[in-house]
Amino acid sequence: MRVAPDAWGSAGFTGAAAREPEASCPFAPSGDADVAGADVIGGGGTGAGAAGAGATGGCTPAGLRPAASRATVLPRLEGPLPPSLRSPDIARDPYPLYRTLRTSHPFHYDEAFGAWLISRHEDVRAALGDPRLIAPVQGSAPLEDRTHAAHRALLSPALRGRALAALRAGVERAAFVLARRLADRQEADLVTEFCHWLPAVAAVSALGLPHEDTARVREWCRDGLTHLGGGHGDLDVFLRPHVARRRARPGADLLSVLCTARADGRPLPDETVVGMAGTLLGAGGEATHLALASFLANLLDHPTQLRLVRERPALIPGAWAESLRRDPAVHIVMRRALVPVVTAAGTIPAGADVACLIGSAGRDPVRFAAPDHYEVLRPAPGRLAFGTGRHRCLGIQLARLTAECALHAVLEALPRLRWTPAGRPESEGLTTRGPKTLPVLLG
Repeated sequence: MRVAPDAWGSAGFTGAAAREPEASCPFAPSGDADVAGADVIGGGGTGAGAAGAGATGGCTPAGLRPAASRATVLPRLEGPLPPSLRSPDIARDPYPLYRTLRTSHPFHYDEAFGAWLISRHEDVRAALGDPRLIAPVQGSAPLEDRTHAAHRALLSPALRGRALAALRAGVERAAFVLARRLADRQEADLVTEFCHWLPAVAAVSALGLPHEDTARVREWCRDGLTHLGGGHGDLDVFLRPHVARRRARPGADLLSVLCTARADGRPLPDETVVGMAGTLLGAGGEATHLALASFLANLLDHPTQLRLVRERPALIPGAWAESLRRDPAVHIVMRRALVPVVTAAGTIPAGADVACLIGSAGRDPVRFAAPDHYEVLRPAPGRLAFGTGRHRCLGIQLARLTAECALHAVLEALPRLRWTPAGRPESEGLTTRGPKTLPVLLG
């Protein structure tokens, strides 16, 4: 495959988004391409439509198949192609590959990975907002835009006012309990003893579920419960009795809010309540605890900035957003093309998988000055890490609240927190990435 980097402007994709960043449909209308002397990449077989090779696993939505009859036409480019995302060393350090992709191959088909790679910030932002590129699956079918919007409309009132105050109190209580358990220790691993537990504890607390079930929820999150609420067969069985009790005697927790919410004048079906509760529980999963671990690691790496945040707590939300930019927990977000989508370099076939490289977009020097540096005072760190547009993660506010409460608790309960002499361990992983341990001194 050949890709011509000089065919790309600063925004990458053609159409309205190249001129107006907030356009709702950022790619050019699909159409046939015919470039003389170009390599032709088919849409079927091992091409971009090959489901199952992407970061989220391959599950083709009903009625959607790769468009084998429509070819993608790409101009020639001499020189070596970049390594695949599946290359052995990439998970150890993906950033050199990201730089190569942004600079020379911003629209690139990774045959071993089975997807088109998009690596520049503007292109990733545009792709995440394009209605023709959908989240591949939730369970066995795509997450419908109307369903996602309806869920957000129902949850949003529960995450402000008195309900938000009650939610914050519960998360703060959980964070301080976990942090204070470490206060008399000389050293600890903040991942295994704090970050692994707090997001699950926060989600359980928010929904008003029994705290003795936290360990079980945490294991479900590790076994595949995602921020989209899908993935664990036991979740429905676990939640149904709680849903029935909240319908009979609602309280102030988020599960009660869902059980008493009405759509078109009728209560939400149990399946919808269980699915939305699963979304919030998924916010207690691996992505959130890895993001929290990276957040603490970035501040430990910069004692001056840690001291600044301690002195000015109002900086904590920006410090969290900056950590998500520099070190997102999810580096790859998959999308699938509903129709052929034209770019300046070629056409994404209908049914093709597209890998939006969040980890690359957050370090794009065209968008961010000194992008590899962590800076809590960065004026606009961006908001791609938990999705954007219609697929923006429904648990993002709970994740943010968890991170803010976590840092408040750590700063108060562990005032002498610092790295052990061994220093920061390397982050690991690619699809999800973060430090697996945080060895710190406390006394």
